[in-house]
Formats: sequence, C-alpha cells, structure tokens
Amino acid sequence: MTRLSHLTLRNLWIALHDVGASALALFAAFYLRFEGGELFFERLPLLLRILPYFLALGVVVCYLFNLTTTKWRFISLPDALNILRVATVLAIALLVMDYVLVAPNMHGTFFLGKVTIILYWFLEVSFLSALRFAYRYFRYTRVRHHAMTEDASPTLLVGRAADAEIVLRGIESGAIKRIWPIGILSPSIADRGQLIRNVPVLGGMDDIEEVVADFARRNKPIARAVMMPSALEAEARPETFLMRAKRLRLIVSRLPSLESGDAPRLAPVAVEDLLLRPSSAIDYARLEALVKGKAVIVTGGGGSIGSEICHRVVTFGASRLLVLENSEPALYGITEALAAQQTEAVVDGRIADIRDRERVRQLMIEFKPDLVFHAAALKHVPILERDWSEGVKTNIFGSINVADAALAAGAEAMVMISTDKAIEPVSMLGLTKRFAEMYCQALDHDLAQSAGSHRMRLISVRFGNVLASNGSVVPKFKAQIEAGGPVTVTHPEMVRYFMTIREACDLVITAATHALAAQRSTVSVYVLNMGQPVKIVDLAERMIRLSGLQPGHDIEIVFTGMRPGERLNEILFASEEPPVDIGVAGIMAAKPNEPPMQALKKWIAALEQAIERHDPATIKTVLKDAVPEFGSNAA
Repeated sequence: MTRLSHLTLRNLWIALHDVGASALALFAAFYLRFEGGELFFERLPLLLRILPYFLALGVVVCYLFNLTTTKWRFISLPDALNILRVATVLAIALLVMDYVLVAPNMHGTFFLGKVTIILYWFLEVSFLSALRFAYRYFRYTRVRHHAMTEDASPTLLVGRAADAEIVLRGIESGAIKRIWPIGILSPSIADRGQLIRNVPVLGGMDDIEEVVADFARRNKPIARAVMMPSALEAEARPETFLMRAKRLRLIVSRLPSLESGDAPRLAPVAVEDLLLRPSSAIDYARLEALVKGKAVIVTGGGGSIGSEICHRVVTFGASRLLVLENSEPALYGITEALAAQQTEAVVDGRIADIRDRERVRQLMIEFKPDLVFHAAALKHVPILERDWSEGVKTNIFGSINVADAALAAGAEAMVMISTDKAIEPVSMLGLTKRFAEMYCQALDHDLAQSAGSHRMRLISVRFGNVLASNGSVVPKFKAQIEAGGPVTVTHPEMVRYFMTIREACDLVITAATHALAAQRSTVSVYVLNMGQPVKIVDLAERMIRLSGLQPGHDIEIVFTGMRPGERLNEILFASEEPPVDIGVAGIMAAKPNEPPMQALKKWIAALEQAIERHDPATIKTVLKDAVPEFGSNAA
C-alpha cells in the first residue's frame, strides 16, 4: 500500500491548515512590502491568478516533507527542520516564478521582489509553526495538569541526562503515568546545574539525603526514585544508592533499556539489574527473520528458561506455538501468561513427559514444527547426585526422544539447552548433558553426510547460571533475607557465570539463526559469552544491600561447605574442543568433538539395560566410558 492510501480526515485538516498558512504568509508579505498602497492593488489580480498554482505546489511540498502526516502532539526538532525546508523550497519557487515566469511579462520590473520573498520565508515559518507548537504546549500542560490532579508521586530521576530525557518524553506523551519528576540526580559531573526539559539536575547520586531533606523542609516530600540504565552501571555504585534510598523509605523503580524494543515503563529494581556486566548486543531483526511465521515447539515450556523462550518466540512473530510440559501448574501458568500477552500466535499447551517416546513423537508429527527448543531437563546438582538413573532417563533418553521426534516431524532445527557443567563434568547433571550433546552432534554429523545442506540441524547451546531461574541462588537468597537470615553460601571462593534469562534466551535463538544460515555451518555446540564470573558471596552481599540492609550487620552470611558434584570454578570449553569465533556478538562455538553414532548406540543400549536392572554402578561406568574426562577437577 502507498503512503497516500493511509491518509485520514485528520491529514486533510492539516493540509488545509498548511494551505491557509501559506496563503496568509504570501498575502501578508505582499501587503507589508507594498504597504497596502497602489502597487499592492495593481498587482493583486495577478497574485490571485497565480495563487491556486502556488498553493497546489505547497500541498505537494508539505506532503513530501512529512508535514501533512506528522502528529502535532509529538512535534519536535526534526519537524521544525522540515518546516524550514518547506519554507525554503516555496521561497525558491517564488524566486523562480518572479525572475523567470512573471517578470518578463511585467515589462522588466519584478512582480514580487527579493524583499517580498524574504518576508514570505519568515512569515511562512512562523505561520506553519505557530499552531503546531501551541498545540504541543497545550498537550504538555494538560499532561502536567492530569499528573498533578491524579496524585502523581513527586519523583527523583537517577541517571545521566540522555536517559532522563527518555523518561521525561515518556511522561509528556502519557506513556509513563502517575509520577512527576521534580529533580534529577546524575552520576555525570557534566550534567550538574543543568536543566533537562525544564527539570533541574540537583546533584549526584551521593547527594540523595541532602536533596530529600531539602524538599521535606519545603513541605514537598519526595515519594520515589526512578533509576535509569546509566544509574545501574558499576561505576555509579547502584547498591549504595539503593541502600540509601530504602533507608529514606523511597519507592525505587527502574527504567529498562529501550534497546530490547520495550516500551518505556517502570519496573521494580531486581538483582539482575545489578549483575554489573554489559549485555550482548542483540540483533532483533535477525531473530524476527528466523521466527516470524514459523511453527515452534518448546519442551519444558513452563520452566524459567522454557517460558522465556515461549515469550520471545511469540514476540518475534511465531505463527504457532506448542508448549510441552509435564507439570500441570507450570503448563497452566505459561499458557495463561501467553494469553495475557495478546499475541497473534496460536498457542497450545500439552501435558507430556519427554521420557515418553511415543507421546513426544506423536505430538511433534501432528504439530509439524519448524523449530524445536528443548529446555526440559532435570538440573539440580545435589538431587541428581543422589538419583543418577532419573537424570539419565530425562536428560539423556528424554533428549534422544526429542531429537528423534523432531527429525521424524521434519523440523528445520532442534536446539537443546545445555550447561557449562557439561565441560569436563564432575556432576551427573554435567555428565548427562554432555552425553545428550554428543548424541545431537553425532546425529547432526550423520545428517550432514547424507542430506547435504538442506538437512535438519541439531545444535546445543551452553551457558552458566541464569539469574532468578528456578533452582538458582537468587530466589533462595531472597527467601533467606526475607526470613532475617542467615544467607548460606557454600564456599567463600565459589565462582559462577551469570546472565539474565532474557539475554540467555535471545542468544539461544541467535545461535539457531547462525546454524540455519544460508551457508550452513558445521558448528553443533555453541557457548554463550557469560562475561566475567561472579563470586557467589559478592552476589549475596549485593542482594542484602538491595534489600536496604548491611551484610554482616543486619544479615549474616554463613558458609556451609561444597556439596557433591560442585566445583569452585566453572569452565566453558574443554581442552579437546577449543573455542572458535563465529563472528556473532555474545556467542562462541566449540570445535566438534563427538564419537560416531555407532559407539553412542552401544552406550545407549548398555544404559537402558542398567536402568532396567536399577544398577547405578553400571550407569556410572558406561557414562565414564562415553565421557572419559568425567571426574576431572579442571577449573
């Protein structure tokens, strides 16, 4: 459809306004130049004959420079520049008419003259701008009035000027409601003493007590603070600010980064905001190109990782989504959440255990997925150390069932969520995940040999701990802090890689785009860039400060000792599979290192027999034979 087909009655009224403004500017310039005397009335008939053609040109020029289609409520600097361009083009048109078309017919004298055209330019700019900016100011004052009458909270904005301007624009447009900024605290010294959209920068983040006390003395108590992304950076010391703000009993919110495409909205400050590592730049157009219009299956879709993948794929335009989950409450929760998202995707949820090979196969063949994201797993290290066979049934045989079913259903790709614990594993979680990786690698290799470039891809994506996921330390620490402590940490030197659920899931989908690129790669194991590892004790201290308390004073930290299957430091690559740069931000590849499918099938058969006999010793022997590096303490 063309731009003209989208024009509305509102656009017609704008066009009529611009025609009237141009006509009035021309007549006013003409009148002022000739002072309303004889020359004015002598030339008026010719001006009236020329006027319709000039105004028709004006309509076209205004449309080409987007004045006809710009919403007055949001008029800004680019629109002011467009007004200058329109006035300049029309003034040049008058100049051409006066010097080329009309002047020869006036016996050598100019009809308008340069003074008239210059006057016209200034008047045209004024008349095109006046009502637009008047309306913009009217809407601004109305929003301000509504904010005051709706008991909007007096608020401090915390962050640099560029971030503050986004919030202020959101407030002025009505996107952010029920807060009214009365000042800004900026970590940047260059912002001090400045006005940002008429809101003063009152000082730095360390000045919060003085600023709050000053407003309290003036009977204008501050109710809340909004932290922008720049206030959550490491050098801004966000934990210190949060502790001070909570002691002052301020409600503290944050404005998420707009890079993810989120609308400006306020959200509670969470511990993942204090991860203090830069997130990877995500190419969202690339993800949409992969997912849009596709049929997608997510196993374990009710879990923390699986549910976020569900949300992301419908956000990126999947046409159909099937959620497989063996927990009825988890399945209900994710389907309800997706329904509330008001997505255009057709979403269905089915109870299924990935151990049930025929059930998984039947559902996939009926659904005919394009993409399968396999997030279902048992992943709690101490529990799997006690129940080896259960980990084998779910993480190994369940993954085999999902891979084989995806192949039978004709999927383009199957993406398995793996873990950094699969590298030189010391736990049953890592060992079972490594075996599942090997099966996917071997099947992917065999398909490449037989099917060529148009084969199904099977890939695994490894990453470390995800903040706030089910079973992670974050919910545990939160519960312990709410109970008054102590917060329990296994070892003072325990180090882990962390990333947010959103970033991890976006990078998982990004890895799939690389695997399915036009020139198919041979990569079958991808590793997410987890940044710098974080000490668990540091994370505990941050969470205590986030609650407005002091570690060691208000809440004690107790070390309980390492549990079976744990190691102090996680690793992302084994010595036999060095990392390979694939040119995608946030993702590396592990060099293929898989045994042949024939060997894997022998181990799988031996595992089946050992599980039937309830023989954990044989299970461990078979797995150690398949993964010789099992038990290594490399870190």
